[in-house]
Amino acid sequence: MARTRIKNQPVLKSWAEVDAALREIAERELMIEEIEGEMNKQINGIKISSELEAKPHQDRISKLGNDIKEFVTEHKDEIDGKTKILNFGKTGFRLSTSISIPRAKDKVAAIIKSLKIRKMTDCIIVEEKVNKEVLKKYSEDDIIKVGAKLKKEDVFWYETAREKLKVAK
Repeated sequence: MARTRIKNQPVLKSWAEVDAALREIAERELMIEEIEGEMNKQINGIKISSELEAKPHQDRISKLGNDIKEFVTEHKDEIDGKTKILNFGKTGFRLSTSISIPRAKDKVAAIIKSLKIRKMTDCIIVEEKVNKEVLKKYSEDDIIKVGAKLKKEDVFWYETAREKLKVAK
């Protein structure tokens, strides 16, 4: 049996059919919004009831945690090392260190300058990136010379007018 080649023919034959397809897409998008809206209402209801159900347990855990902290702090000298192992868990203390850096740009700049003076440059993060938006403004030849590529293409898009359908309902 000989092979037959089937040419891909556009399904839509006129602008009116394209418009009708956009209308159907918009209608289905509105249906999806309604379904997702109902789903979110149900999820929010479940979350609220679960939070209410869990609240007494969370409050009790918080109270017991504070009571344990108070007791262990008072009896810190009875712990061998940093951890006390019990039947249903363990507790203790660990040394936690952190560094705080001011948020003000001028103070951060002063810290960076001070680090550079003290040759502590391993404490400085330097991040270099290509700014594609600025590079896009150069000629195609310049873009190619630096090793990048300029890609141009017509990208299809469509947008439905759901508002018109909402008004019609």
